[in-house]
Amino acid sequence: MPGRHDTDETSIRQQIDGIIEGLRNKDLEGLRRLYTSDVVSFDVEPPLQHVGIDAKLKNWANVFAFFDRVSYEVRDLTLTVGDDVAFGHAFGRLSGTLKDGTATNGMWVRATFCFQKIDETWLIAHDQVSVPLDIRTGQGVVDLQP
Repeated sequence: MPGRHDTDETSIRQQIDGIIEGLRNKDLEGLRRLYTSDVVSFDVEPPLQHVGIDAKLKNWANVFAFFDRVSYEVRDLTLTVGDDVAFGHAFGRLSGTLKDGTATNGMWVRATFCFQKIDETWLIAHDQVSVPLDIRTGQGVVDLQP
């Protein structure tokens, strides 16, 4: 018989699916519903942190301005679920068709998600996206595959 944490894990996975759908549909309001209002995001773009839902949505709006069609793929999502907090990690890839019609496969990134259960809904309170760093060159390594 599935326990409460199994149900919670299913709900969290549905939230991640919501990111995929929100990006595919360029739905900023749908994406807004997935995050806490004070979300802290360590995204791949400067600055070092983006604080608050408006800052997070600005990042997604920038993606929508750059892409005509957007796709987001998540692989190997692993979750640890507690009573009212949870965390997970995965590989993610943003790809699609640029505004000029060029198709791009994007790059794989490492993603970490921290969730908080608020009024029985799991919301993303923190996320971090990164690429490995080549110490010798100081450049991100963006051609790795999971």
